[in-house]
Amino acid sequence: MSAPTLTGVGVGPGDPELLTLKAVRVLREADLVVVPVMDRLAADGDAPPGRAETTVLAHVDADRLRRLPFALDDRGGVTARRERAWDAAARAVVAALDGGAASIAFATIGDPNVYSTFGYLAQSVRALRPAVEVRTVPGVTAMQELAARSGVPLCEGREPLTLLPATAGLALVSDALAGPGTVVVYKGWRRHPELVDELRRHDRLPDAVLGRSVGLPGERIGPVDAAADDLPYLSTLLVPARRDRRGGKL
Repeated sequence: MSAPTLTGVGVGPGDPELLTLKAVRVLREADLVVVPVMDRLAADGDAPPGRAETTVLAHVDADRLRRLPFALDDRGGVTARRERAWDAAARAVVAALDGGAASIAFATIGDPNVYSTFGYLAQSVRALRPAVEVRTVPGVTAMQELAARSGVPLCEGREPLTLLPATAGLALVSDALAGPGTVVVYKGWRRHPELVDELRRHDRLPDAVLGRSVGLPGERIGPVDAAADDLPYLSTLLVPARRDRRGGKL
């Protein structure tokens, strides 16, 4: 018999049309599809679906989905709350496998290998059931969708591309902005005014693009300003490399 599988499926930034054909197939063929939900909302049966769940519901019936609570809003590092959520989610996956599910798909926004909760879940499941085969299906990232929606190429010729979360600290952002390539910053909502200051300091504010709720109804894409009152956690800042002529970086 083949080993049971746990597959992290990237479902993109929110637009159901951005799932790959393979992602849709894996979700539909899985014995169970699990989606992350905020642990603080898990006990509320009327809580609205999260972004990953909403995207998956365009392709999979609701009765095949199960929510797994995670401490998605915990900003304290590896906290006890976060570890409890990882452990409980892993136990729930293992229980489903022991109950007869041969394949479980975990739907994650973006890509399962880019700042995703899936990696922590997979590691926790492996610790309980080493025989479980872990796979991933890549997904479209928010930076790719923002580049497409804004018409700004991510990188050309010899340009480097740097992706980092604002939670890593402004020093790393500043170093990247001082370089020659494109810089993409995730999770900048709480540090947005400071990020704007850094963009000004490096003279890169005029070309920067900010995406709010990219791929969702009500998305806003445009120039960067200092206002951050309605900036969601999953915002994306795109700062293109300086380009003065066609093919100048070849």
